[in-house]
Amino acid sequence: MELPVLEASRLYSVAVSIVRKLRQKGFIAYFAGGSVRDALLGKAPKDIDIATNARPEDVSVLFPRTIAVGVQFGVQRVLEEGFEFEVATFRSDGRYVDGRHPLDVRFATPEEDAARRDFTINGMFYDPVDGKLIDFVGGRQDLGRGIIRAIGVPAERFREDRLRLLRAIRFGAHLEFQLEADTWAALNRAAKEIIVVSPERIRDELVKILEDARRLRGFELLDQSGLLAAILPEVEGLKGCEQPEQFHPEGDVFVHTRKMLGLLGPEASGLQALAVLLHDIGKPFTRSFDAAENRIRFNGHDRLGAEMAESVMARFRFSRQEIEVVVEAVRNHMIFKDVQQMRAAKLKRFMARPNFNVELELHRVDCAGSHGDLENYRFLVNKREEFANEPLIPPPLVRGDDLLRLGMTPGPRIGELLHAIQTAQLEGEIKTRSQAIELLKTLEPTLKNR
Repeated sequence: MELPVLEASRLYSVAVSIVRKLRQKGFIAYFAGGSVRDALLGKAPKDIDIATNARPEDVSVLFPRTIAVGVQFGVQRVLEEGFEFEVATFRSDGRYVDGRHPLDVRFATPEEDAARRDFTINGMFYDPVDGKLIDFVGGRQDLGRGIIRAIGVPAERFREDRLRLLRAIRFGAHLEFQLEADTWAALNRAAKEIIVVSPERIRDELVKILEDARRLRGFELLDQSGLLAAILPEVEGLKGCEQPEQFHPEGDVFVHTRKMLGLLGPEASGLQALAVLLHDIGKPFTRSFDAAENRIRFNGHDRLGAEMAESVMARFRFSRQEIEVVVEAVRNHMIFKDVQQMRAAKLKRFMARPNFNVELELHRVDCAGSHGDLENYRFLVNKREEFANEPLIPPPLVRGDDLLRLGMTPGPRIGELLHAIQTAQLEGEIKTRSQAIELLKTLEPTLKNR
């Protein structure tokens, strides 16, 4: 059986050389898991894992460059010709007690190794020397039928490793496969127990779901299974939060958020999708009714939402930089309604911020997912083109040391003056250093005679 998408790559050639070396020493060795699945789907794998009956100590002797990443689980990382390969000994897992890791493992046969894996489509092996697919679990059939099926008893597979709950969603969304009925039922029953998994691992799976072009399908599966309520109760809380119909004819805040996710482009990042998910989480807590205007209001939901978004992302151990991107997007998303009234200097400063493009895309889908008025979005796109030939924030005409040389005393007044000079520069009122100096003398009379 040939897998052309594998055979065409240098990664494949190096992986085959590892298998051949193991075979020459009398060991069994196969490609395993995701690389086999992807190759059968006609996709070039990003990495290739190798399963063998060689023990970790055998692997470290056979290959000059290895890293012990999980010797207790029979895993060595082999470094060959610029690539890294996980080489794992066939194993059977012992009892699980923490919902993530077995207490112990024993080395086993290929068939036993396949039986302890998560889903049938990930449980196949491929012998690249003889060109044979080894399928003990029916993975090839499920792959052809577009089914995500847990190996063995689904409840047991999920009980062993709760992260598999999210992995099932991710594979189902990314591959556009259906979850087999018993697997789906077991996933629903166990959804609340996802919280035993470390926040970092939940974060990583969640980001993979959200950065995938099929993120809306992933979001819907998270919602339908109960996983969304378990890991993001703040988003679950958007359900039933009604909005003023004149601005949000699409429905409540949850419906609006879901619609926005579906409007993101396929290339949108995980952080962009998170900004969408979290941008309105302050609404249920700020909802009020303005009797004079006969409408619902959410005064301050942007500020409260930013605080809540920071708490959510800190809970999942996002980096400070990642948190800042999303929090600023949530905090600023209501400012976009005022951009056409901004003076040039304020608008340029607003657009020059490092994560403006994330916020602009959030604004686009926010409008497209509600009232449909994209006038402010088009205004900003046109302004971006208008300003494209020069830096939004050009080099300063004067600096703080210039003011000190003119005799000013260090203090906050220097910052105020520099800001005023930059504003005049951004407004096009001054263009040269000499004009900046003259304006300084106008703004600060004590400099006139210096």
